[in-house]
Amino acid sequence: MARQVKKTSQRGKKKAVVEWNFPIEKKNWVWFFVGIGVIVLGYILMTTGITEEPALPQGKWNNPLVIYVAPVIIVIGYCVIIPYAILNTFKKEQ
Repeated sequence: MARQVKKTSQRGKKKAVVEWNFPIEKKNWVWFFVGIGVIVLGYILMTTGITEEPALPQGKWNNPLVIYVAPVIIVIGYCVIIPYAILNTFKKEQ
């Protein structure tokens, strides 16, 4: 975040210098990579539906894990965990 610091120049005039600290900390990066891992897990689960045998004659797929679980995991990764990692500000312990 930004913080103003007043410094005195050679002529005695005070000059405002703005210090900027990067707001994303280590915990944010950890949550970000957890979100990436969840998304990769969802895509891996989705690839388990690729088989040599065709779909059932009624038009249904063979693996319900591909139809129900994998898309929900991917949506949780993209819409919950990644925004949480970006938007959350963790309090620094003193």
